Amino acid sequence: MAKKRQDKDLELFEEATETPETGAAPVVVEKQKFDPLRDDHGPLKQLVDFNFLQYATYVICDRAIPTLEDGLKPVQRRIMHALKEKDDGRFIKVANIVGHTMQYHPHGDASIADALVTLTNKRYLIEGQGNYGNIFTGDRAAASRYIECRLTELARKELFNKDLTEWIASYDGRNKEPVTLPCKLPLMLMLGADGIAVGLSTSILPHNFIELLEAQVEILREKKRTPVELNLLPDFQTGGLMDVSEYNKGNGKVKLRAKIELRKNNRLVITEVPHGTTTESLTASIEDAVKKKKVPVRAIDDFTAEKVEIELTLTQGAVQEKAIQSLYAFTKCETSVSSRLICLRDKRPVEMTVDEVLRFNTRQLLEILDGELNLRKAKLLDDFHNKTLVQIFVENRIYKKIEQCKTYEAVVKAIYKGLEPFKKQLRRPIIDDDIEMLLGVRIKRISLFDIEKNRKDIDDILAELAEVEKNLKGLNGYAIRYIKRLIKEYKNQYPRRTEAASFKEVEVRELTATELQIKRDENGYIGTNVKGETILECSSLDKLLVVWSNGKYKVMPPPEKLFVDDSLERCEVFNREKQFTAVYTDARITYLKRFQFGGVIMNKEYYCSQGEKSKLQLFVDGTPEGIYVKYNKAKGQRIYQQRFSPADIAVKGVKSRGNRMTTKSIKYIGTEPGRWWDPDDAGAIPDGVLL
Repeated sequence: MAKKRQDKDLELFEEATETPETGAAPVVVEKQKFDPLRDDHGPLKQLVDFNFLQYATYVICDRAIPTLEDGLKPVQRRIMHALKEKDDGRFIKVANIVGHTMQYHPHGDASIADALVTLTNKRYLIEGQGNYGNIFTGDRAAASRYIECRLTELARKELFNKDLTEWIASYDGRNKEPVTLPCKLPLMLMLGADGIAVGLSTSILPHNFIELLEAQVEILREKKRTPVELNLLPDFQTGGLMDVSEYNKGNGKVKLRAKIELRKNNRLVITEVPHGTTTESLTASIEDAVKKKKVPVRAIDDFTAEKVEIELTLTQGAVQEKAIQSLYAFTKCETSVSSRLICLRDKRPVEMTVDEVLRFNTRQLLEILDGELNLRKAKLLDDFHNKTLVQIFVENRIYKKIEQCKTYEAVVKAIYKGLEPFKKQLRRPIIDDDIEMLLGVRIKRISLFDIEKNRKDIDDILAELAEVEKNLKGLNGYAIRYIKRLIKEYKNQYPRRTEAASFKEVEVRELTATELQIKRDENGYIGTNVKGETILECSSLDKLLVVWSNGKYKVMPPPEKLFVDDSLERCEVFNREKQFTAVYTDARITYLKRFQFGGVIMNKEYYCSQGEKSKLQLFVDGTPEGIYVKYNKAKGQRIYQQRFSPADIAVKGVKSRGNRMTTKSIKYIGTEPGRWWDPDDAGAIPDGVLL
């Protein structure tokens, strides 16, 4: 069946038609094969495309990416809204808040509880009571039924205003939830955020609250033609040190280090850990480095509770400063964090800088303050209107004019007529609701005491109204005073925790230059796991060059145990740019060459001679001034010693054959004349010629 179906799919369908009038031959029409790149697809592809787009949009806009306007993800916003609805100033069970939030958030209670704990540990918006875990050790919070929370005073005052909030129906249509909160704080930069969505991810690092407010003051004070240069740096709750040379205003990376203090008796104490690590992961990385003999530590004691305190006892003879460098090089005492500031603006993901976000927040602050002042102005005008009407109604005894009225319409008409001469004292026209309000005035308010109090209330309203109108005209100055009040109130509560510094690159090779010892034993083995004479000290990061007496060589990591027999010529740290001079004999002809090894493949065997039957006569670093050769005596031979000058030939690749030196049998060879060299005959001996 499958074969028939395949044949049918591959077949070109033909449609034959015969013209009835002429009886002409059938016309064959070929149907082209389906081209997936050019032809229209069917409804299944459209359905998949639509569903994927819906899913991607949902993940980006409703789950993973924070909104620029209030800096919150949907679950965080719903938690804050639920807390506001339940807020009475007292602590509330987290489980109750989780349940209430589920009216707005169509996901499980675990995700809501985790988000609430994370927000609480960031301190700004939610105050917790009970075990909320430990950001230093990584311990998890207790179950939501055992812990309590409430809004902080900062969140209660600066995040909510139902009159300035846009509302939409919740996912099931039973409730109303805010589109965004009318937040007056630069909350996204205060809290930071991480999120992975479809096709993009965001990583926003937290910043210091007070520094953000101070930068907003500078923005409000700047002139249009001379914008201020903002120097906003991240600030992490775990403290530590940071290098922001690559931060790039929120779209780069930050290098972080633990803060390590020197103590007596050859001890070090870690008092602050880098962001993204915990004391548990940090100590595990140190233990791993100790096993690999990367850091000179013999004991680790973790005394962390409310503050980080990891005590490291160094091995005897270790230098504290060098040990600190080793910790930064080989453990999580130094990490790096990438930053990419992506958020939702007008329901679309955009990439921004920290400066752009803060300027947007500052403009939004002005808009919200303007909205609050206008709402307050409208409320004051209503209060002024009502109290002025009551004062006119009582002082001029207009209520007396309704005593003889027999119908409600006559009462309303009489009050309107009585208020007519006093319209100039009011700031808006009188409406029927005002009449209803006057008819509800209680008899006791007509007393002299209540009239005097009413007059004082009107004076207070007018004074506050004048202040509001003044603030509306000078909105920038009002915003600056508002921010400075926040700075004064919270400066001591939110100090900077992370210290900016410039890190010097740790020279790992220098730290580990003598980490390993390559030894050689009597059985022809070399390596780090061999007992015998030490021939080389090196780093585990080094590559070793091993050269045999026939010219074979290999580049490899430091071996634990390698058999070389008695034919080992050279073992050293590999440097591809280093120059060598070699003399080797192959097929009774001796050659001299200067060369560099260049690039190699690890653990692959090569030859710097002509092959395995060759023999190295001399292998030295660089270019010696001369090479002295003593030949074996032979019948008819006139020259028994010669001096050659290697500088006369060029430096070539390792595969070059070299220059022909001699065909005589060599007895002695060296870069300096030995005892075997006859100085008395040196003047009569010609220098060797390299062919």
